Amino acid sequence: MSKINIEDSKQIIRSSGSVGANYIEARESLGKKDYLMRLRISRKEAKECAYFLRLIKSSNDKNVQMEAEALRSEAMEIMRILSTLINKSS
Repeated sequence: MSKINIEDSKQIIRSSGSVGANYIEARESLGKKDYLMRLRISRKEAKECAYFLRLIKSSNDKNVQMEAEALRSEAMEIMRILSTLINKSS
């Protein structure tokens, strides 16, 4: 794994943790506006994860490419779930 991929991996760790943390905050929200804001932040962080996973996928290592694509698919599914929650609550 290259030095660039290591830095991208660190960013994935930060943004993926933020997805969950903001979802928990949404579930404990003070009201509808707060709930929607936290869900939107979670969705944004999931999108960021997918972006950095796409960058890592450009690695020459086939194992890394396969794992990055699997994780990117999961990030995209989380984005879709969050979008559904947001649309139902708007």
